[in-house]
Amino acid sequence: MGVYSTRDWPEPEKGFAAMISLLDRDVGRILDLLAELGIEKETLVIFTSDNGPHSEGGHDHEYFNSNGPFRGYKRDLLEGGIRVPMLARWPGMIAAGSTSDHPSSFQDFLPTACDLADIPVPDGIDGISYLPTMLGQKGQRSHEQLYWRFKEEEALRRGRWKILRKSPGAPVILHDLQEDPGEEQNLTDSHPGVAEDLLERMNGIRYQIEEAEGNPRE
Repeated sequence: MGVYSTRDWPEPEKGFAAMISLLDRDVGRILDLLAELGIEKETLVIFTSDNGPHSEGGHDHEYFNSNGPFRGYKRDLLEGGIRVPMLARWPGMIAAGSTSDHPSSFQDFLPTACDLADIPVPDGIDGISYLPTMLGQKGQRSHEQLYWRFKEEEALRRGRWKILRKSPGAPVILHDLQEDPGEEQNLTDSHPGVAEDLLERMNGIRYQIEEAEGNPRE
């Protein structure tokens, strides 16, 4: 557990902290090497994750407040499970210290890479390049909506609004992510029109997926 071996922490948390410190050190080594080779201004570095904190191996995802204000963790479709930061570093191209609340997903990386390489995006790709956002430019396109599914659970985000349900046919839960990023309040009753619209969109996407899989529901 290295420098954390004597801390008064549960053993899994000592290991967790050690891995984070190791990761931090090695990212620093990569950045130092880019500078040493004289290519840091020609290299875009992106750092992100594919999910929120987990609970495997005895780790308590709440111990270090890994999720901040968000509820849920890995394999949840609450924000704590699917909402992660992305860091991008490109000296001379990306303004140091700049931030953005532009929502994106991993499907957007390929179009972004194509944009960087100045080549066409392949046909049939749903992603949208976020290069304009990284470079601080105007004209960033946004997704009309974002959809997630894990087993039977589904979620759909459209602007500030997001709905979730545990399975097809189950009651939906509506959240206003702008006012309630922690997803504490279910606004289905107070905003029935929004919930109905998002549910219709969710059902349409699910049907398209299941039809493509050869197993459409009635």
